[in-house]
Amino acid sequence: MMMDWTFAAQTRRSVATLLAASIVAVLAGCSAFQSYPAAPTTAETPDRLYKIGPLDSLNIVVWRNPDLSATVTVRPDGRISIPLVEDVVAVGRNPADLSREIEKSLSKFIREPVVTVIVNGFQGMSSEQIRIVGEASKPQSVAFRQNTTLLDVMIQVGGLTDFADGNAAVLVRGSEQGKQYSIRLKDLLKRGDISANVDMKPGDIIIVPQSWY
Repeated sequence: MMMDWTFAAQTRRSVATLLAASIVAVLAGCSAFQSYPAAPTTAETPDRLYKIGPLDSLNIVVWRNPDLSATVTVRPDGRISIPLVEDVVAVGRNPADLSREIEKSLSKFIREPVVTVIVNGFQGMSSEQIRIVGEASKPQSVAFRQNTTLLDVMIQVGGLTDFADGNAAVLVRGSEQGKQYSIRLKDLLKRGDISANVDMKPGDIIIVPQSWY
């Protein structure tokens, strides 16, 4: 369990380092009028089981044992506690795997427990969140969803500020070792050019620079 949490902490630090390095690189590139290849319109994201992240809300149902059932929030340290079971590592696991772990722990106290874990509030793993920084109306991290597009993400952050240089925005793809792509946010959001819409991948970073004129 300690190894799981150590790995998760290292992953968060790696994401933060990548984000900081990407912002510096993009800003340096903007000052030198550097251009990047256009982001691919489609991105292969095979169907994946959802991995629980810190601050996710979990409804844990123990069949025929309502006193042991609970709704909990995953702590920042990646663990949860329910009646009779303390400090179970939840972060990085899918709900079915966590259900089996809780069943194993409860079997010391009750016969043949049946546990179901239902995720109510989705934050997801830090390493899989999509981050939007710079001149977005509400810069933030958003949970990755299957088939998420650039338009979906920009709607969640409220679009661009009046000072944004939308067509100079850059997509940093963490799954490709930080490769940078050009994206046309102004064309997509202000002009309705759907050809500027692209698929998102887990861990993507969108950097929106300020217009200098």
